[in-house]
Amino acid sequence: MGEVSDVDVVVVGGGQSGLAVAYHLHRLGRGRREGERPAPSYVVQDDHPRPGGAWQDGWDSLHLFSPASHSSLAGWPMPPWTGEDNPDAAHVARYLTDYERRYELPVVRPVHVARVERAAGEAGDRRFRVLADDGRAWTADWVVSATGTWARPFWPHVPGTADFRGRQLHTADYRGASDLAGLRVLVVGGGNSGAQVAADLLPVARSVTWSTKVPPRMLPDDVDGRVLFETATRAVRDRAAGIAHEGVGSLGDVVAVPSVRRARDEHGLSAEPMPSRLVGDGAVWPDGTHRPFDAVVWCTGFRPALRHLSPLGLTTRRGRPATTAVDLPARAGGGTRRSAPVVSADDPHVLLVGYGDWCGDASATLIGVNRAARDAVEVILAASPPAQ
Repeated sequence: MGEVSDVDVVVVGGGQSGLAVAYHLHRLGRGRREGERPAPSYVVQDDHPRPGGAWQDGWDSLHLFSPASHSSLAGWPMPPWTGEDNPDAAHVARYLTDYERRYELPVVRPVHVARVERAAGEAGDRRFRVLADDGRAWTADWVVSATGTWARPFWPHVPGTADFRGRQLHTADYRGASDLAGLRVLVVGGGNSGAQVAADLLPVARSVTWSTKVPPRMLPDDVDGRVLFETATRAVRDRAAGIAHEGVGSLGDVVAVPSVRRARDEHGLSAEPMPSRLVGDGAVWPDGTHRPFDAVVWCTGFRPALRHLSPLGLTTRRGRPATTAVDLPARAGGGTRRSAPVVSADDPHVLLVGYGDWCGDASATLIGVNRAARDAVEVILAASPPAQ
């Protein structure tokens, strides 16, 4: 093993979720008075060689669902976007880069965390050892996992994928329509990425077939990320008051961003059922229809990138670690409030931030991750010993 560094908190992941957590840790260190408990020391580990998170890996026409004013992390608003539509991925990556520098957040990169394990020690030792694949190591009292999903694309099992002779790529590999210009393309997936990639390809591909497992539910044209966040906020408030709320999932599956609306209105973009199998030169549908294709783009989503936590043996539900909410001091008026469900159900010193609604409503979005990140840091602060 190489050099071992010791900190109070290790944040694994240097994208939007990791930076959101780091900001709230950074705030704890400002304006501390004598006699107050010391702010926890921390480090952020990013496996990218450059700042910007997964936004630097997106396709060239990828845009946010929301305007810049509704796409900011805590503390510093995203600069205005002067182009058409909402901010593009490059604008977001620049914002995250500048955000990290503005607050001088202690990000170490590139670091690929291979495993998080409990440190050997006396009985009851809660510390962790975080090991990188290059031999570096850190020990910490807390681990905040904020690695997102981009590094773990989901490839579904469809008969015949090994027989197909054309090109196959996932959303994570898609960089732009020009790479597939003039080809017959099958786009598979009923979410936002499927709709956007199909819309991106329609003007330049020889043909585009958009196939989905179930018919996608297109949101009304006036619903964007602002409405989704407001709905998620109401869901948090209602559930805290004991009122049932279905959350953003009740609104639909696909945001009708300008590119999707244009493809729908000008090019007739619509989804078709899934083929039953691929064959060497294309795909076959259940009724026997055969269509030739040169390429398949799998817009089939992602799974949480959590392999580094496997040594901890955390309980899983639906393929992801079980998390829970905890009581935290209310910010005003005394009493308590419930946190976002960011705390591992197995180990209260393992926190998960930004993977989706299961660890905080809208927490996979830029503006939505703020509450989950703040709550994670408040969990750490509430459990820290008082100053002596």
